[in-house]
Amino acid sequence: MGITKEDKEAIVREFGIHESDTGSAHVQIALLTNRIQHLTEHLKIHIHDEHSRRGLLQLVGQRRRLLRYLKKKDVDAYMDVTSRLKIRR
Repeated sequence: MGITKEDKEAIVREFGIHESDTGSAHVQIALLTNRIQHLTEHLKIHIHDEHSRRGLLQLVGQRRRLLRYLKKKDVDAYMDVTSRLKIRR
Protein backbone atom coordinates (compact mmCIF):
# COMPACT_ATOMS: atom_id res chain seq x y z
CA MET A 1 0.00 0.00 0.00
CA GLY A 2 1.14 3.53 -0.70
CA ILE A 3 1.70 6.41 1.63
CA THR A 4 -1.39 7.97 3.19
CA LYS A 5 -2.26 11.62 2.74
CA GLU A 6 -1.69 12.33 6.44
CA ASP A 7 1.75 10.69 6.41
CA LYS A 8 2.76 12.66 3.33
CA GLU A 9 1.59 15.94 4.89
CA ALA A 10 3.54 15.16 8.05
CA ILE A 11 6.72 14.50 6.05
CA VAL A 12 6.23 17.71 4.05
CA ARG A 13 5.73 19.70 7.27
CA GLU A 14 8.82 18.19 8.86
CA PHE A 15 11.23 18.52 5.94
CA GLY A 16 9.75 21.39 3.92
CA ILE A 17 11.46 24.74 3.78
CA HIS A 18 8.10 26.55 3.99
CA GLU A 19 4.54 25.36 4.53
CA SER A 20 3.59 24.80 0.87
CA ASP A 21 6.93 23.25 -0.09
CA THR A 22 6.45 19.92 -1.82
CA GLY A 23 9.19 19.91 -4.43
CA SER A 24 12.44 20.74 -2.66
CA ALA A 25 15.15 18.12 -2.56
CA HIS A 26 14.69 17.77 1.21
CA VAL A 27 11.04 16.74 0.86
CA GLN A 28 11.64 14.51 -2.15
CA ILE A 29 14.42 12.63 -0.35
CA ALA A 30 12.22 12.14 2.72
CA LEU A 31 9.29 10.86 0.64
CA LEU A 32 11.53 8.51 -1.33
CA THR A 33 13.02 7.20 1.92
CA ASN A 34 9.53 6.43 3.21
CA ARG A 35 8.65 4.54 0.00
CA ILE A 36 11.97 2.67 0.09
CA GLN A 37 11.31 1.55 3.67
CA HIS A 38 7.84 0.26 2.76
CA LEU A 39 9.13 -1.61 -0.28
CA THR A 40 11.96 -3.12 1.75
CA GLU A 41 9.46 -4.50 4.24
CA HIS A 42 7.32 -5.84 1.38
CA LEU A 43 10.30 -7.61 -0.16
CA LYS A 44 11.21 -9.27 3.15
CA ILE A 45 7.87 -11.09 2.93
CA HIS A 46 7.61 -11.52 -0.86
CA ILE A 47 11.14 -12.60 -1.69
CA HIS A 48 10.50 -13.47 -5.34
CA ASP A 49 8.73 -10.22 -6.30
CA GLU A 50 11.24 -9.12 -8.93
CA HIS A 51 9.09 -6.30 -10.32
CA SER A 52 8.94 -4.58 -6.95
CA ARG A 53 12.66 -5.18 -6.49
CA ARG A 54 13.35 -3.34 -9.74
CA GLY A 55 11.12 -0.47 -8.61
CA LEU A 56 13.00 -0.36 -5.31
CA LEU A 57 16.33 -0.11 -7.12
CA GLN A 58 14.98 2.74 -9.25
CA LEU A 59 13.83 4.61 -6.14
CA VAL A 60 17.22 4.12 -4.48
CA GLY A 61 18.95 5.47 -7.59
CA GLN A 62 16.65 8.49 -7.73
CA ARG A 63 17.28 9.22 -4.04
CA ARG A 64 21.03 8.86 -4.60
CA ARG A 65 20.91 11.44 -7.40
CA LEU A 66 18.93 13.86 -5.24
CA LEU A 67 21.37 13.38 -2.36
CA ARG A 68 24.31 14.04 -4.69
CA TYR A 69 22.60 17.25 -5.90
CA LEU A 70 21.89 18.40 -2.34
CA LYS A 71 25.47 17.67 -1.27
CA LYS A 72 26.79 19.73 -4.18
CA LYS A 73 24.45 22.68 -3.46
CA ASP A 74 24.34 22.75 0.36
CA VAL A 75 26.53 20.45 2.46
CA ASP A 76 24.92 21.48 5.76
CA ALA A 77 21.42 20.62 4.49
CA TYR A 78 22.78 17.33 3.14
CA MET A 79 24.25 16.42 6.53
CA ASP A 80 21.01 17.44 8.27
CA VAL A 81 18.77 15.37 5.98
CA THR A 82 20.98 12.28 6.10
CA SER A 83 21.22 12.38 9.88
CA ARG A 84 17.48 12.95 10.40
CA LEU A 85 16.57 10.12 8.02
CA LYS A 86 19.41 7.88 9.25
CA ILE A 87 20.80 7.41 5.75
CA ARG A 88 24.33 6.07 5.54
CA ARG A 89 26.60 8.13 3.25
